[in-house]
Amino acid sequence: MTAQIITFGNFKGGTGKTTNATLSGLALARAHYKTLLIDMDPQGNATDIYFKTAGNLNNNMKAFDMTLLKAIQEEDLSGAVVKLDKNIDFLPSSVDFSYYPRYLEDKFKDSYEERVQYFSTLLSELQEKYDYILLDLPPTISLITDSALYASDWVIVVMQTQEHALQGAVGFIDYMQSQIIDSYHAPKLQFLGILPVLLKNGSPVDKNTLHAAEEEFGKENMFNTLIRSMERIKRYSIGGVISRDQYDRRVRYLYNQLVKEITERTQEGV
Repeated sequence: MTAQIITFGNFKGGTGKTTNATLSGLALARAHYKTLLIDMDPQGNATDIYFKTAGNLNNNMKAFDMTLLKAIQEEDLSGAVVKLDKNIDFLPSSVDFSYYPRYLEDKFKDSYEERVQYFSTLLSELQEKYDYILLDLPPTISLITDSALYASDWVIVVMQTQEHALQGAVGFIDYMQSQIIDSYHAPKLQFLGILPVLLKNGSPVDKNTLHAAEEEFGKENMFNTLIRSMERIKRYSIGGVISRDQYDRRVRYLYNQLVKEITERTQEGV
């Protein structure tokens, strides 16, 4: 197998990129796909969610021995891989990852393009071990974003149903095309779709933003699965992902539907 690499992105913060990356990773694992999530945000929110989830799964991990940046410096990403559960591993991030651009500036002093391409080279060593590799990004334009997009096969743009998130989605896709594809010649990168995240189920703002997104991107480029506003999803960032009652089952069902779409779209595009 050779992993399909998917980045979850938007230049607007707070749109649910991390939540959707982490829950999609767990849903892919439930669907028997060997999955790796890589936390490329120095804030480490995805890392935090998965460590809390580990406790809920009776996985007694307390800390990680190697950060993502340290693994990059040692030129071996596999050394930092942490096993969360059956079929799901992750690469943890920490505040030290904010030094990633500076590290590559020293390593490749004269070529920004070589800095962009370097992460893809390291990641290729893990691709044969997984079916899917998911990348969670900070909401910024930086070498971190450029490196992730260059390495990716696909991009899912997570769009909360508000005007600023819609604008962030438009900007993200424009940047992906003009910089990563046209300027840096990313060899594989394709747009997988817009994933709508509802602010308030059924509100006029949700409906108007979804309509504007369909006009902007085309309905065929929107995921049919809508990530609905659920209090249980918000709690996962506090206590990790759980599976105890009907509310958790509703969340699982929602992300099972999303993953079905993701796998169908990626397999059609191969």
